[in-house]
Amino acid sequence: MNSAVPVSDTAITRPEHISEEEWALRIKLAHCYHLVDFFGWTETIFNHISARLPGPANQYLVNPFGLNYTEVTPANLLKVDLEGNKVEPSPYDANPAGFALHSAIHGAREDIHCVVHTHTNAVSAIAMKKAGFSHNNFYGAQLYGRIGYHAFEGITLFAEEKGRMLESLGDKHILVLRNHGIAVGEADIERTFFLLWTVQRAAEIQVTSGTLGGDDVELQEEISQKCADLTQMLIKDSGFAVKFFTAMVRKMHAERGPSW
Repeated sequence: MNSAVPVSDTAITRPEHISEEEWALRIKLAHCYHLVDFFGWTETIFNHISARLPGPANQYLVNPFGLNYTEVTPANLLKVDLEGNKVEPSPYDANPAGFALHSAIHGAREDIHCVVHTHTNAVSAIAMKKAGFSHNNFYGAQLYGRIGYHAFEGITLFAEEKGRMLESLGDKHILVLRNHGIAVGEADIERTFFLLWTVQRAAEIQVTSGTLGGDDVELQEEISQKCADLTQMLIKDSGFAVKFFTAMVRKMHAERGPSW
């Protein structure tokens, strides 16, 4: 068996009404939920990871509200439209707090097919600081020129905020929600997870560095830009993000056992 194929994937059966392409996406998205829990980045039953489905219908997959991330499976993921309406029957409902953010990005950015929203301690601490993310550490440098900042307007429930969030995001792939958390998005689940990991590491190092006192060694802007460009080049066509994602799934299964 290919070592890149998680063992638990061989133990589940695709429902007849779901295409092979959609089922493969569901498996990856469910793994992504489990990985976010595995790394300790969850906010109990809250927050979302969404993945756009192929086709012109502007539909995406998202977690059932009320389930722990470890309880998400390929079969119980919800299929919703851009207004958050379920397009297939499910005993579960979705959390409306995610639709303004996720549907806005999925509806406007053709280059983003997966969106993750988190607010870990480190990320939320950075989101509270006026200066935002530093680009002076190894991971922060990789984010240079890729971050937009959006002023806090309360819980993201209302459609009227969509346009302002999109304006804040612009053509970037990371949106810092001031006083709140982050949303990251990329072309697929693997690249999005790798970007999320990079943002989380940048935040952790910046927070730790801030506790030490003393001045940071500042990087020149051209060095940070070079780091960001090289990272983008690395994940674009090399399969790097896929290797990273599947390796993390194997690590998770080795320590926890099969996901479902």
